[in-house]
Amino acid sequence: MNLDPGQLPQRCEVLVVGAGPAGSAAAQWLARAGRDVLLVDQHAFPRDKVCGDGLIADALRALDRLGVKQQVLAEARRSATLGCIGPRGGRIDVPGSLAVLPRKRLDEIVCRAAVAAGARMFAPLRFVAPLREGGRVVGARLEHDGAVREVRSTWLVLASGAQPQATLAAGLCERRAPSGIALRGYVRNAAMAERIASLEVVWHKRLSPGYGWIFPCGDGVFNIGVGVARDGSRAARPGHPSLQLNLREAFAAFQSLYAPAGELVKGGEWLAPPGEELKGAPLRCSLEGAQLEAPGVLVCGEAAGSTYALTGEGIGKAMETALHAAEAILAGAGAGTGVASGDDAAVRADYRTRIASLQPRFDLYAQAHRAVAHPWLVDLLVWSAQRSPRRLQRLAGVLEETYLPRDAMSVRGVLRRVFDRR
Repeated sequence: MNLDPGQLPQRCEVLVVGAGPAGSAAAQWLARAGRDVLLVDQHAFPRDKVCGDGLIADALRALDRLGVKQQVLAEARRSATLGCIGPRGGRIDVPGSLAVLPRKRLDEIVCRAAVAAGARMFAPLRFVAPLREGGRVVGARLEHDGAVREVRSTWLVLASGAQPQATLAAGLCERRAPSGIALRGYVRNAAMAERIASLEVVWHKRLSPGYGWIFPCGDGVFNIGVGVARDGSRAARPGHPSLQLNLREAFAAFQSLYAPAGELVKGGEWLAPPGEELKGAPLRCSLEGAQLEAPGVLVCGEAAGSTYALTGEGIGKAMETALHAAEAILAGAGAGTGVASGDDAAVRADYRTRIASLQPRFDLYAQAHRAVAHPWLVDLLVWSAQRSPRRLQRLAGVLEETYLPRDAMSVRGVLRRVFDRR
């Protein structure tokens, strides 16, 4: 799958930087349409990726479009509910289409599908800077083993993840600081396999403004972690209180305040060498932090802020943004066989419009993230949903993206719907 960087061609129609779910989705979609696509990543595959590994409905829909849903589900641990646990221990199990598959395997599956569609994958290659002519990006400089190579392309797609180096080099980074951070590890504890059968997310004042999670991966293995994200209402900055939480302290608190987390770790075996049990990663949320496009370049995936602030889930929306990028490029090419640059402005405008269509979802999760900063409100919401099948179904609709209330997850919206007698 990883072609020799020494054989990197000098030209292609579309150069995709980053071979995670977003980059591989864009590469596959373009290659399916007969475009000449180069897909590059700074790491050879397969490689590990820090993530919660949860797949919700939007991710499964994107994987279906890419033709790999059944392969993923054949290997994933499936779940029919998302367990939401409030600060006082109240719990609701929200119905949904859910699965868990470690990113090391998920990313390999999606990348291989891109290659099978005709994209050429070269790794390891590090994006250094874009090539520009006349104010337009016309390719990139890529580095391998100290040698820098130039590849010219009609379009550059940056799907480079949460680290800002690529968007900084392209002049598209609007905020260096991440929206949040997360810490996770893998624990094997077969004795907990029946007790923790669904994905679980825990909110508590000792974790605020963050959350803890336990996601079963199958075969007695669990992804367990904690995360914190800012509220989505203003730019993150050094010293912002939502990013000051010490995640290792939060992880220890998670084990003490939520009994299943403590038992899972105490009786389990870490699937990593001593000292490397927990790994952290930045998060970029709410479609913030980077310019989405510039002449000759589109930004997608977590580089564009495709992660939800409330839960840290971003795999599905990363792939959606990437598919929108690919479709905008293809639409701009019209009926031609190549990817023309003459409709640059139209492609970029189309892409902005497509991404804007996703904004209400991110706004809803940002509202919810601000609401759960009030522990009493989380307890009230759990209490209400326990007593009303209709309210529980509404939450399922939010999770499945079949229901989009305007303010149901704001403090006012929660209170109104808690007491609406329905």
